Amino acid sequence: MLHSTQSTLDRTVFRKLMPLLVIAYVISFLDRTNIALAKHAIGIDLGISAAAYGLGAGLFFLTYALFEIPSNLMMHKVGARFWITRIMITWGILSCSMAFIQGETSFYVMRLLLGAAEAGLFPGVMLYLTYWFRREERVRATGYFLLGVCIANILSGPVGGALLQLDTLFGWHGWQWLFMLEGLPAVVLA
Repeated sequence: MLHSTQSTLDRTVFRKLMPLLVIAYVISFLDRTNIALAKHAIGIDLGISAAAYGLGAGLFFLTYALFEIPSNLMMHKVGARFWITRIMITWGILSCSMAFIQGETSFYVMRLLLGAAEAGLFPGVMLYLTYWFRREERVRATGYFLLGVCIANILSGPVGGALLQLDTLFGWHGWQWLFMLEGLPAVVLA
């Protein structure tokens, strides 16, 4: 009887929690891949060289790595639900703000801030799953969560390509629409 009750609870938690976490991870990866889609247009519109682009793209991962542990220590202190929400709102706002970069310096600063803001999401979710699932169920939950990367890879090209086609709409470049419209879902979902 106890095992049956636990299985029902696991299924209920899985059904309610995992779709939100998978969607959050899809949005995270869409925001990470949009920089590659915007590379060519940013280079033309802002004169950012390939070397500057490469440095800016890498700076994201520098602060992402540096802030992983502090972010998770903070999550443990204030709670996973609050902290994951904070991560999503901050990264969504900063991703939208990428639409306003004006050159190499603002590009570098925004990439550094974006990496720091998004730090802690993956390990935070992994920790969060330990709160809700027994070890036997956690493997399945982790597998579903990681499906978000595959889904994002399927969606990123077509969605990003369509957004880049909005070039000149209301006086904005397509890459500006890309950053704005792919950053908003993180804020809304949070």
